[in-house]
Amino acid sequence: MSTPSPETAPVPEDVAEIERVLTRIAYLAGRARQHERLMALAGLPLDRAAVSILRYISESEPLRPGVLAVRMSVEASHVTRQLRQLEQLGHVVRIPDPDDGRAQRVQLTDSGLAAVNRIRDASRRGIEMALIHWSAEDLRQLADLFHRLVDDFVTHAEAAVDVGTPA
Repeated sequence: MSTPSPETAPVPEDVAEIERVLTRIAYLAGRARQHERLMALAGLPLDRAAVSILRYISESEPLRPGVLAVRMSVEASHVTRQLRQLEQLGHVVRIPDPDDGRAQRVQLTDSGLAAVNRIRDASRRGIEMALIHWSAEDLRQLADLFHRLVDDFVTHAEAAVDVGTPA
């Protein structure tokens, strides 16, 4: 009798439950109403795509728009459209690429950094309110487990890409 492959083996119930909970969290966090509440708290008129781009840029060195699109796994045209809006609002500027005088990179302005900080603060306050009754120990354990989960997801995704298999 042969051993089932990882793709056909039954998934443990705990793994299925984790997938259900993560899907629910992603849904709750990504709802339009939740985004509108976050923008109201932050005092900003930005859509979800613009917020994602601002957050990503704030955590990296200045990037070419095309590189930003690839790293975010979105179409370059979407990034270009959002960057135009963010430039008009004064949140990002284009700077010369030091490696290629014909290219440009995008970086946050002081206004963009202030916007990201307001978004993060509003988001953290919302999470704090949801977890207000959790003990400090439970919060630390959850943070540690989330870090471990993300690290393992990244490792799995990179290993799958290295061997050419679907992630």
